[in-house]
Amino acid sequence: MKIKVGNKIKEISLINKENNKVEILVDDKTYNLDIVMAENGLCSIITEDGHSYNAELKPTSNNNQNYTVSVAFNTFPVEIISPYQYGAKKAKSSEKQDKIFSPMPGKVVRILVKEGEIVKAGSPVIIIEAMKMQSEYKVKDDCMVKRILVNEGDNIAGNQSLIELCEAPEEV
Repeated sequence: MKIKVGNKIKEISLINKENNKVEILVDDKTYNLDIVMAENGLCSIITEDGHSYNAELKPTSNNNQNYTVSVAFNTFPVEIISPYQYGAKKAKSSEKQDKIFSPMPGKVVRILVKEGEIVKAGSPVIIIEAMKMQSEYKVKDDCMVKRILVNEGDNIAGNQSLIELCEAPEEV
């Protein structure tokens, strides 16, 4: 997953998660953290060297992609960048998108479409939670939902196909 913090883009990968213990890779550096969500948007983070931080995560829009994060008297704008907005196995512009997948393990929070539904370019189709953040996955072209391969509440693996897409039928 890519996130934009201020003007910097960071690549974040979940390596391992067991209860509150997470191991993440940020760009080329590995972090082992103990993360506990205290209440809505508030969390406690303890680093492997024993430093403790309290963080507050507040959504700034309804799309589950833009937040303000406050840590240690500093506030940062944070944007979760969909893999179809930036890099992460994005199809070449001439290629048709035939599936939706999450680049990292997570949990299916909500499925926003039904099989056979016609979806317009840029429309969200599924919400995935990974690393305690929710990401909305969108289609890049007008298409039809061919098959939904997961259910709400399912735990998913990285790069697992979630939804199969096909070309939308011609309108009559």
